[in-house]
Amino acid sequence: MISKWRILWLIAVAEFLVMILWFSASAVIPQLTLEWGLNSGQQSWLTMSVQLGFVVGALASALLNLSDRFPAQWVFAVSAVVGAAATACIAMLSVSFGWVLVFRFLTGAMLSGVYPPGMKLMASWFKEDRGLAIGVLVGALTVGSAAPHLITGSDVFGAADAIVPWRQVLLIASGLAVVGAIIAAAGVRSGPLLPAVSRFDWQYAGRMWKDKAVRLANFGYFGHMWELYAMWTWVPLCLLASYQAAGWDDGRAHVAGFCVIAIGGLGSIIAGRLADRLGRTRIAIISICASGSCALVAGFAFPAPALLTVICVVWGFAVVAESAQYSTAVSELCDQRYVGTALTMQTCIGFLLTMITIRWIPSLVEQAGWGAAFAMLAVGPSVGIWFMARLRQLPEAVKMASGQR
Repeated sequence: MISKWRILWLIAVAEFLVMILWFSASAVIPQLTLEWGLNSGQQSWLTMSVQLGFVVGALASALLNLSDRFPAQWVFAVSAVVGAAATACIAMLSVSFGWVLVFRFLTGAMLSGVYPPGMKLMASWFKEDRGLAIGVLVGALTVGSAAPHLITGSDVFGAADAIVPWRQVLLIASGLAVVGAIIAAAGVRSGPLLPAVSRFDWQYAGRMWKDKAVRLANFGYFGHMWELYAMWTWVPLCLLASYQAAGWDDGRAHVAGFCVIAIGGLGSIIAGRLADRLGRTRIAIISICASGSCALVAGFAFPAPALLTVICVVWGFAVVAESAQYSTAVSELCDQRYVGTALTMQTCIGFLLTMITIRWIPSLVEQAGWGAAFAMLAVGPSVGIWFMARLRQLPEAVKMASGQR
């Protein structure tokens, strides 16, 4: 008999390895800026192109019900291999910046075939402890997203000056993603709690919005996404600038950037366990309050890199803690035949919103500094609190966390 806990860890490891692709280019922005003379807009597009690719890929996947019509583990594996190839092309080919954005877009589109199917696979094995399971998955995504910063700032991979060359970072990320694809294809299967395959129904991607409980859970998620990826994209670079201004080592700044993002993996797992016992909306609201507070003050600590690091580590722990609970809530509230489609549609719109804040941050930094730029992100948590409080009051909320709302 297949153990659900064995499946959980296999999915988590595969997710971790594949998600290293996401920030593989963002982590080497300082190197690319020196080599290619990038401006702030071009720097933003190195991440925004991935977000846009994810949105387009997720929308197509949702309309076609891909993760519900085909075995989710194969959607995951094939997408991971193509995404790895696209990233490797940037390192191996002499291409213009425009082609780099094309390859990053393709990487994002393929990652939309990794993250939502991964959540569906978790949901197919877990019910009472689904919050913990998806929390582990989001934690794996978080640590994987942070890993390129550690790779870049570590001499483990052979860089004498403790900064790994950008081409090598991208190739390492691609190779690890292929390993993740092999793990998913060879070791992961759908569980008994959800249909392995559902009939095609492209209208469900629109019909799901008529369900008020699903709608509120999604709107809470959108507030969360307003903050999350802009924080993940720019806090490591804020830390690097702060460390450089203080005369501190660049390698330490990259490791600090890794820690700030990676600590969210622990926050996600802890929040998942607590949410299963105490309620999804309760834990989400507590986490939102903590992350929003950090957003309001973090940037103003720029002149003091040690204090800035501490605040950002707390922020990193809190900012992703509630993330899994929005997805878990949708998986509990939506039509169970189309959990994959519902989760894909949720992430599609959420990642579309991230493009706004990712692009705004560098402009706001130039105009008003890091303090005002990061404080703008607190708008998202404020919205999230409102919608989670409304969801908590609905009768349908008893479907979540075994009645703990």
